[in-house]
Amino acid sequence: MTLFRNARLIDPETRAERIGDLRIEAGEIVETGAGLSEPGEVIDCNGVCLAPGIVDIGVKICEPGERHKESFATGGRAAARGGVTTIVTRPDTHPVIDTPEMLRFQIERAEDDAAVRVLPMAALTKGRAGAEMTEIGFLLDAGAVAFTDCDAVVADTKVLSRALTYAAGLGALVIAHPQEPRLSAGACMTSGQYASQLGLPAVSPLAERMGLERDLALVEATGVRYHADQITTAAALPALRRARAAGLPVTAGTSIHHLTLNLLDVADYRTFFKVKPPLRSEEDRQAIVTALVDGEIDLISSMHTPQDEESKRLPFEEAASGAVALETLLPAALQLVHGEAMTLPELFEKLSLNPARLLGLPQGRLSPGAPADLVLFDPDAPYVLDRWSLASKSKNTPYDLRRMQGKVLGTWVGGRRVHGGAA
Repeated sequence: MTLFRNARLIDPETRAERIGDLRIEAGEIVETGAGLSEPGEVIDCNGVCLAPGIVDIGVKICEPGERHKESFATGGRAAARGGVTTIVTRPDTHPVIDTPEMLRFQIERAEDDAAVRVLPMAALTKGRAGAEMTEIGFLLDAGAVAFTDCDAVVADTKVLSRALTYAAGLGALVIAHPQEPRLSAGACMTSGQYASQLGLPAVSPLAERMGLERDLALVEATGVRYHADQITTAAALPALRRARAAGLPVTAGTSIHHLTLNLLDVADYRTFFKVKPPLRSEEDRQAIVTALVDGEIDLISSMHTPQDEESKRLPFEEAASGAVALETLLPAALQLVHGEAMTLPELFEKLSLNPARLLGLPQGRLSPGAPADLVLFDPDAPYVLDRWSLASKSKNTPYDLRRMQGKVLGTWVGGRRVHGGAA
């Protein structure tokens, strides 16, 4: 039994924050209030924030195939240090997670090595090649929580339609990467004057809108549960609004990088700023922040994508896409609170509650009976990020040497402390 005393409780379910106590026992939250009695361990929080642990959808752990970039052990440590208590892993490994055997391998590796909860996704098509759908039913039975080909967009609409129909029949969740694949092929910047000045291949923001509109037409036809992994442009928002107004089973997320960075950050061709889709204009970034605040976009994910030095130390066009973000997700997201775009409970609705709801998990709450997955953090603690201090094996963060505000002091999973010492 553990009592968190004098905490600033951040409750996204009621959108409230208050100073109080919270008691956990046998891996669950059992009581919140003021002046609770003190049997067992007592942690004096000294007025810092206690919130539901983050549920992060779209994390890449590079087992199997590229363990030198990230393992379940290092990725789990990075998650714990970032206040992430559940990671939902992508299937874009080598080989791809597209069979029940590969899925079980991942689950067993995670159980052996990861400090936090790990829920795996499986590929929607075999080898993410877009030609033949996977055995969705068998993969569901093996433990897949969703199906996605990640950034390998299924270009064959007939194949995608068949896969969505099959997934709908089984009640499976499909997570898509909305992009028109031919327009976006080979692009590493968003089109415009700046991309022209840098001389880099670029893609129009309309590629995202076109990809989303195609997918939504198929959602309307099949009734499948559909989540867009990253909405990053203002051009895509009207289609999303229409789908929601029509009552389609559609949700959407965005990445922390598209919320906090824009295409001008690529200024010196630094490849740590190369992500997929590419960083957008400041106008797009602001539109996505507004859509997040208004509830049109449901959640924020890290889109944690480890890449080693060799993959990034290349000319911008040739460098691998992606950035690590498990450990920087919360301090970067706190920029939205410090900038008064949203409150802390609203932020944790996007980081914890809504991702849990999407997957039907009991996490993301501070109510009695919820799992004791918790993060204790000081939202105001300043520091300068040193990428070499990150727990991830790969250090490809765009926030290197950036002034950050907000530090995780402790993380608990099922009542077990997985990060931090004395609060």
